[in-house]
Amino acid sequence: MVPEGRRVFTNLTVYENLLMGAYSRKDKKQLDVDLEKIYHLFPRLKERRNQRAVTLSGGEQQMLAVGRALMLRPQLLLMDEPSLGLAPNLVKEMYQTFAQIHREGLTILVVEQNARLALQLADYGYVLEVGHVVLQGPSAQLAEDEGVKKAYIGA
Repeated sequence: MVPEGRRVFTNLTVYENLLMGAYSRKDKKQLDVDLEKIYHLFPRLKERRNQRAVTLSGGEQQMLAVGRALMLRPQLLLMDEPSLGLAPNLVKEMYQTFAQIHREGLTILVVEQNARLALQLADYGYVLEVGHVVLQGPSAQLAEDEGVKKAYIGA
């Protein structure tokens, strides 16, 4: 789970935060391999691995939150508003990384107000209004729906 608002452990280092993501794993010998995978996905985290999380930018904290979730080796990655409060260029970079993670076989469930980005990433989408599903279908189909374009994407 990657919660809205990042919720990293601010007094811990980047490295310690990542290890917290693997706290329940039994295969401790694989941690270094997975740390390197995270550092490959997010090179800035490797550069800052000894810094306390409180010193990171918002985007770096979001990278850390995603990396921490991946350290558990989940079968399903849940992300709540991963683009919230991030600069547009960083949002694009993050979504490219999410797409890479998805291509590698991880299922991702994203709750996102940025409909355009979410539909580009998704295979299937749901449109919610006041907590109720009002539309669902393949993301390409939803992205072309005139109502979705008008209300959520801007047409």
